[in-house]
Amino acid sequence: MGFNRRILWGVGLHLFIGGLVCVALCSCSLFQSHNITPRPMAKMATPPPPAPPECELPYCTVDLDYPLTLITHPEIYVMKGQRRLWLIQDKTLVRDYHVGLGPSPRGDKLFRGDGRTPEGEFFICAKNSSSHYYKSLAINYPSPQNAEVGLSAGMISYNEYCSIKQANDAMKMPPSQTALGGQVFIHGGGAADDWTLGCVALQNRAVDELFSVVPIGTRVYIMP
Repeated sequence: MGFNRRILWGVGLHLFIGGLVCVALCSCSLFQSHNITPRPMAKMATPPPPAPPECELPYCTVDLDYPLTLITHPEIYVMKGQRRLWLIQDKTLVRDYHVGLGPSPRGDKLFRGDGRTPEGEFFICAKNSSSHYYKSLAINYPSPQNAEVGLSAGMISYNEYCSIKQANDAMKMPPSQTALGGQVFIHGGGAADDWTLGCVALQNRAVDELFSVVPIGTRVYIMP
């Protein structure tokens, strides 16, 4: 009987200790649920929006009815091969004109009298409201880049190079009496044929619109 009592007493002790452990664990769980705020789930990082595709042309949209009064930062593109002049405002094509060029339209201008319209980046350096060809916008050809090429090729002197560069720095018409030529204009008189000496010719109505919105310093890009 003594042996059986010891067994029963040991079993009872183990059951009592196990109960205390369960109570302790439950108490911890209850304590934690009332006093510890669950950590919020981390938010997934939002990927940045994809960059808009680059425009293949100098413009991304077309609005040929764009009011002239809203054109404040115009750019001019002359596409020689297409015989087009594009007026662009903030990546929007706002006017598209047919143009006439010189008798030798292909290729960049090399020297005075070659009948070619120069290619490259220029700016409007003068405006004439009573031009021989209606109205005109002067292009700063020869530019300093043209002058550097001419000086390296021995076509102009160093003094002529300096005169061209000084005129461009002052945003004035560069001298035209050098071997490089000059006096290249966007002017009226019609655009039916390639009849100029290297200028860009438009219908008078188109020149009226350009003249009203294009200030001195407007960038002009003449493309092949």
